[in-house]
Amino acid sequence: MEPIQIVFLIGAALVLGSAVMVVTRRNLIHAALFLILTLSGVAMIFVLLEAFYWAVIQVVVYIGAIAILIIMAIMVTRNVTGDTVKPFNNMAVWAAMLSVVASGSLIWALSYWPAFDQTAPVADTGEYVIRLLGLELFSAEGYLIPTMIASVLLLAALIAAIKSAFPISQEEE
Repeated sequence: MEPIQIVFLIGAALVLGSAVMVVTRRNLIHAALFLILTLSGVAMIFVLLEAFYWAVIQVVVYIGAIAILIIMAIMVTRNVTGDTVKPFNNMAVWAAMLSVVASGSLIWALSYWPAFDQTAPVADTGEYVIRLLGLELFSAEGYLIPTMIASVLLLAALIAAIKSAFPISQEEE
């Protein structure tokens, strides 16, 4: 068995195991953290498939935006964890050491990547590119309908978040 197959099997086991943990955890914070682990495993599989664009989208959009938004929503919701939860636990030192080791090993591994020392090419930021993007997003021949659907869904989520953050008192009803 080749090393790339071993890495793929480890990634697939990571995705499946953490996905099961997402739906079986009773603590919402733990479930959200396992969701981040699941999405990271999917990004790793995209890298193995050499779909680097989709791997970056997975990390930036799903892990960087949606999963963090879920965690923030859970944290600001009242009484999710109860009153008996301590703000710090005895695993903070181990978590700090593990994050330093993980960061160091990631930097070390990336330093052997051939493109690590290269500079990015200059992007075409002319007015033409911006105008073309606007036409694609908001023209009937482009992505007008998906853009409008996404904006309505985001507006609905914003209204729901405001409603849950400021409950209506009994006097106003």
